[in-house]
Amino acid sequence: MSRILIIDDENNIRLMVRLALQAAGYEVETASDGTEGLEKFASDNFDLVLLDQRMPGLDGLDVLREMRRRNASCRVVMISAFGTIDLMNEATKAGALDFLRKPFTTEILREAVNSALENPPVSANQMPDALPKTSINGFRLTSSTRSAPNTHNDSAIRRFFEVTSAHQSATCEVVLPCYVVEAVKAQADREKMPDEQHFWLWLCEESLANYLWQNAELPPQNTLQVEELSTNLRRWIDAILNK
Repeated sequence: MSRILIIDDENNIRLMVRLALQAAGYEVETASDGTEGLEKFASDNFDLVLLDQRMPGLDGLDVLREMRRRNASCRVVMISAFGTIDLMNEATKAGALDFLRKPFTTEILREAVNSALENPPVSANQMPDALPKTSINGFRLTSSTRSAPNTHNDSAIRRFFEVTSAHQSATCEVVLPCYVVEAVKAQADREKMPDEQHFWLWLCEESLANYLWQNAELPPQNTLQVEELSTNLRRWIDAILNK
């Protein structure tokens, strides 16, 4: 039986998550803040930690970094009602396996827990490139080897991704219409992107990650058409081009 530690300052969240996971057969312990969470983490062995980001005192990222310092193989899923893609990326770099956005359903919670527990523990000397790919609301996505021929006679960019969770998998297409492609070029103030092939792949991946983060479900008919450059995507473009 897997043992799970829940660290969250909201009593109703701790109660809901504990009951949902106990009903699924897990052994659950709870803590009401980061300090108590670290104390329980140090005194027992847990297979997974569900960690809230915004708490009084130590915030979730501080707790995550300290947990990873003490035990580099720990599995941690971050939870936040105020999260952004930037925060998710920061948690990913700190070692989180998944990032759940509040509010979430019991089904999404269980999907994320199952997905995280399927990852083997990370050894202390494992290189960052070898770490398991972080999930988003229980979904893990990777670029597909499937080709994306343009049969629509337009200048749209299309890329495919394999999206999997504990109980489902699908091939999702991301479409950047020609007007979005032109908007990207205007944002970048250039006609041709550096590392062109990878740039558009990464932009499509970022768009799909944003969708999964906002909606916690696959796009309709497994196709995501990007209609505009969101603030997150504009910031991502600027960050990539200014590296």
